[in-house]
Amino acid sequence: MTVTSAAIPVRPAHRFDEARLAAWMAHAVPGYVGPLKVEQFQGGASNPTFLLTAGDGHRYVLRKKPPGQLLSSAHQVDREYRAMKALHGHIPVPVMRALCEDPEVIGVTFYVMDYLEGRIFRDATLPGLAPAERAAIYDDLNATLAKLHGVDFAAVGLGDYGRPGNYFERQVARWTRQYKDAESEAIPAMDALIAELPARIPADQSVSLAHGDYRLENVMYHPTEPRIIAVLDWELSTIGHPLADIGYNAFIWRSHSPGWGSLDGVDFAASGIPTEEAYVAAYCRRTGRAGIDDWAFYMAFGIFRLASISQGVYRRVLAGNAASDGREGVNGAAALAEQSLAILRAG
Repeated sequence: MTVTSAAIPVRPAHRFDEARLAAWMAHAVPGYVGPLKVEQFQGGASNPTFLLTAGDGHRYVLRKKPPGQLLSSAHQVDREYRAMKALHGHIPVPVMRALCEDPEVIGVTFYVMDYLEGRIFRDATLPGLAPAERAAIYDDLNATLAKLHGVDFAAVGLGDYGRPGNYFERQVARWTRQYKDAESEAIPAMDALIAELPARIPADQSVSLAHGDYRLENVMYHPTEPRIIAVLDWELSTIGHPLADIGYNAFIWRSHSPGWGSLDGVDFAASGIPTEEAYVAAYCRRTGRAGIDDWAFYMAFGIFRLASISQGVYRRVLAGNAASDGREGVNGAAALAEQSLAILRAG
């Protein structure tokens, strides 16, 4: 458990012209007062994120694309900004202040939002908390996802945020392409998934806003209460399929990676943390579903997508452009692909 992420001096690979940023803030962010102090948040392997402290003590968060050559359709911070701005008042999100797509300012697209003080739980087992609080934390994670999937995306101005229908056909093709673009070695299980997933796509054509990376570490809770005050990391959001989100969200019960999140070893009866079955059943109740057919597909697809993302992160590590501190020296795509394939074939 942490209270937000620790801020450190900006890493050399992610430095930019802070004076230009300050000048842009002065005209783009109402109420901004200089001078500006810039620090970088630790962690994260996708879009570098920074803490901005203004001269009057007001704090903002800047999120930008990483440096270097990027994969197609990756690191779309402009989409993050648009989604959170549209969902304000409907889903807990930070207040968006400004988006900058002018490369002359800091070299890449970025946005600025208000800083929020709260808790981000890095350890999914929630050590040190009472069972009742653990139960409430997971229940609000579940309830907030169900609420997101009930948002009328056209009414909030996101009617053109993606293409409704055939979501999994397009997603399997997208993550296959991203994997191939970043491929550094042969992974037989990925090749098998690429061949087998298209034929296993379920008939369910539900449409909703989909967050794309919905998990415990990507939401912020109130400093003392077990309720979400911000859903973060909307880079992969789109008009998509709600069952892609719940399948990915529920991977925490199958994950064996403490770095991503894992519930290995948890005593569900005593801890207050629900089982995978209970968590999915609660989501179904909230969204009016009798159950989820083809659950193995949704779980396998989420892990396949993680494997593709992992391959992209590994390629950036090799190139020296990863947003984190470079400890991801091992390519995790192979283990994820093998797990995904086993689940798909068992289901």
